[in-house]
Amino acid sequence: MLAIAGLFAVAFLLSSCNVGGLNPIFPQPVSPNGQHIYDTYIGISIPAIIIFIGVEIALLWVVIRYRRSAQPPGYVPPQVHGHNGLEVAWTVIPLAVVLFIAVYSFAELQQDFQPVSNAQMEVTVSGHQFGWDYTYKDTGLVVHQEGTLSGEVTPFVVPTHTLVKLTFRGDDVIHSWWVPAISGKTDAVPGYDNYSWLKIDQVGKWRGECAELCGVNHSQMQIIVQAMSQSDFDAWVKKQQAAANPPTPSPKPSPSPASAARTSSPSASPSPR
Repeated sequence: MLAIAGLFAVAFLLSSCNVGGLNPIFPQPVSPNGQHIYDTYIGISIPAIIIFIGVEIALLWVVIRYRRSAQPPGYVPPQVHGHNGLEVAWTVIPLAVVLFIAVYSFAELQQDFQPVSNAQMEVTVSGHQFGWDYTYKDTGLVVHQEGTLSGEVTPFVVPTHTLVKLTFRGDDVIHSWWVPAISGKTDAVPGYDNYSWLKIDQVGKWRGECAELCGVNHSQMQIIVQAMSQSDFDAWVKKQQAAANPPTPSPKPSPSPASAARTSSPSASPSPR
């Protein structure tokens, strides 16, 4: 019982703190696919906890009920070897539980990790050592999110109330894009595209990180996703485009022939007396 109490205490403490900006147990979902993953987590965890507690209680009951000190000398507990009903039950029930988890999880993967057909925006997420590049298909804008531990990385910005299709690619090794409040872990694999999506209906920032060990500076591959209103997003896009394409200075006008002649002719010397 002390072990069970300790597990619940650790889970509670972890759920009430942040580790590197991440809430490791119960993040508040801000995208529908994040909510689906949260629901899947709860749908699997609660039955698992109930089964775990039931098994532990049964085990403790057997240990206490049939402890040697409470039995007469030479006591042998009831033997159930060869009991067909029990053997079928403890084979079929675990199998049913595992099959339920497999089907439930597979349905979630098919729902939230496939390319969406009605996206309002498409962004390609490319992982490299050690950072992320976000290419906006409609505008051609590229945001470079280089990894660092000394401050915040450049945010990946999206408009609110917009379904965004995400295509993941790896430029060198395998990376894994993970923002717990938005989506599950999605691998960025060289030569192979993976897909996910997001739709955030509130303004804010959410943190994530690369979830695949990818090299010596793996810990620097932080992620920040920022959602803003459509008008603010449009203004942000214009600002980024202006910064990427600064106006070139206009060339100076060529001098006229007369001024060029005056410039090139020698100065008149005073006549000798």
